[in-house]
Amino acid sequence: QVQLVESGGGLVQAGGSLRLSCAASVRTFSTYAMGWFRQAPGKERDLVSSISRNSENTYYTDSVKGRFTISRDNAKNTVYLQMNSLKPEDTAVYYCAAAWTPVAPRTPVDPNEYKYWGQGTQVTVSS
Repeated sequence: QVQLVESGGGLVQAGGSLRLSCAASVRTFSTYAMGWFRQAPGKERDLVSSISRNSENTYYTDSVKGRFTISRDNAKNTVYLQMNSLKPEDTAVYYCAAAWTPVAPRTPVDPNEYKYWGQGTQVTVSS
């Protein structure tokens, strides 16, 4: 069982920055790819970014490329999402999720591959 706890959300003005953290309670953190998803009111939950088990590969959705950076510290069982140049359209609940990838350094994009989810943290960007 993997438990994920997000932190770092809040209210920020457009153009500002936030850093989200997700702490995982699991002994084999380095066998999991990690993803950040977001869900705005009335919309589906979408993948924002993902990172492979030992940071070999990363994925970003087009709308955040050049503004967001995903990273992880396996010694701390933590994954981060640095969000810069925030826009009002980034407003959403952000969730971190874990996908078990013991064989290859993949960055899953299918939400169904992610078996463990955090409770979410609200990010609000004002214009």
